[in-house]
Amino acid sequence: MKESELIAKITRGANLSKANAKKAAEIAWYYYMDEATKREKVIVRKKRMKPGRLKSSFRVERDTMGEVKVPADKYWGAQTERSRNNFKIGPPASMPLEIVYGFAYLKKAAAHTNCELGVLSEEKRDLISKACDEILEAELDDQFPLVVWQTGSGTQSNMNCNEVIANRGHVINGGTLTDEEKALHPNDDVNKSQSSNDTFPTGMHIAAYKMVVENTLPGVKKLRDTLQEKSDAYMGVVKIGRTHLMDATPLTVGQEFSGYVSQLNHGVKALENTLDHLSELALGGTAVGTGINTPRGYAELVAKKIAEFTGLPFISAENKFEALASHDAFVETHGALKQLAVSLMKIANDIRLLASGPRCGVGELVIPANEPGSSIMPGKVNPTQCEALTMVCAQVVGNDMAVATGGMNGHFELNVFKPMMAANLLTSARLLGDACVSFNDNCAVGIEPNHAQIKKNLENSLMLVTALNTHIGYEKAAEIAKSAHKNGTTLREEALRLGYLTEQQFNEWVDPSKMI
Repeated sequence: MKESELIAKITRGANLSKANAKKAAEIAWYYYMDEATKREKVIVRKKRMKPGRLKSSFRVERDTMGEVKVPADKYWGAQTERSRNNFKIGPPASMPLEIVYGFAYLKKAAAHTNCELGVLSEEKRDLISKACDEILEAELDDQFPLVVWQTGSGTQSNMNCNEVIANRGHVINGGTLTDEEKALHPNDDVNKSQSSNDTFPTGMHIAAYKMVVENTLPGVKKLRDTLQEKSDAYMGVVKIGRTHLMDATPLTVGQEFSGYVSQLNHGVKALENTLDHLSELALGGTAVGTGINTPRGYAELVAKKIAEFTGLPFISAENKFEALASHDAFVETHGALKQLAVSLMKIANDIRLLASGPRCGVGELVIPANEPGSSIMPGKVNPTQCEALTMVCAQVVGNDMAVATGGMNGHFELNVFKPMMAANLLTSARLLGDACVSFNDNCAVGIEPNHAQIKKNLENSLMLVTALNTHIGYEKAAEIAKSAHKNGTTLREEALRLGYLTEQQFNEWVDPSKMI
């Protein structure tokens, strides 16, 4: 839309004079160029205004590069607005809020540490803390509009947090967003003793650690425990085994499920083993890991404060150069998430194959019928929870490649793939935790053996002949199996026809319950 067309539209729609319409167009055009989705909203607002009473919907903020127009009702400042306009990549506000909350913890901890070490006043500490608490209470979620796809150090998101905390703290102190002098400065106060290079990895680690321990591990353990209950309950239900998708020797349903339980136990252990590295925080390394511009004792004390505020065992990274320049902890943690995804893919696929049918599939398991499965085939029910879980697993495996690639890109003193790595790990950790709970509650708890089908398949299997190996030898046993398959007869019938054993011997030796 041309600016002249916009002016004409506002003049007609809002009944404004041409002069006031031009003023309205300046604002509407700004929003149109900035966020296309808000263009109509701005114009509609002008329709409600009376001629001559047009109010500005933006304020002017300044940074070292000059003046920037910022939405009047937002707490962010010039650097956030520049990033919002310069990186229109993907959905707006795609930077995970978990990262923002991680920043709130570290900014609050930094303020308390700086005050305790004598470089920040108590008044400023308290204002910063109050603003951070509001962020952690999700009261300011709409103040963080930036995307993942920005600078690789996350500098703009660090400044977004600094600006919001500074401006909100000023308002808490009784000021207004248009005041020239403010109670807090985003760099000198909120960012004191910090650099984007050590704050973003700290926020990453806080967010990732919390997501893993509060979402992923509880979800996986919940499913693991249900599968353990199923394993215990069905340990005596003998069924035919399958290798290469072909009939094999028997085992029990409980034994089969015990394998799933063991997989998840190993996955949980692998993920928990990564938490020590993930608990190390980069804060205190500042620009390149040397800790320039921090007071003595800052790194250890700020980590202690973060641990206190989060209730989690965070510590200061032993080597800040590693903490800034590489993110091997994230590669390690996501590797464990990938291991869990691989395990869950196997488990979900087994269950949907074993439940296939209900009449023309394997049909040995019965799973809950949660919703209609087809818009054209009446009565059809599908293994939807299995499908959802396996799609999640595929996504996690894909995310792992992105995280690994990001981990490779630590150049000299700084890794510059931080936002992407953080977003992918948080996505994977949340998806796995949520999917395990969904699969557990809507599928696993309702799994039951189909005893009739299990018995039918067991008795029809040719691989029970394996029990005869030690009695009549491999070649004679194979002859019995091949003859039975060719003639469409049973193992018993062919064994007796060939004269390799008596009926009594067959009954004694070919007993599935003794083969598990």
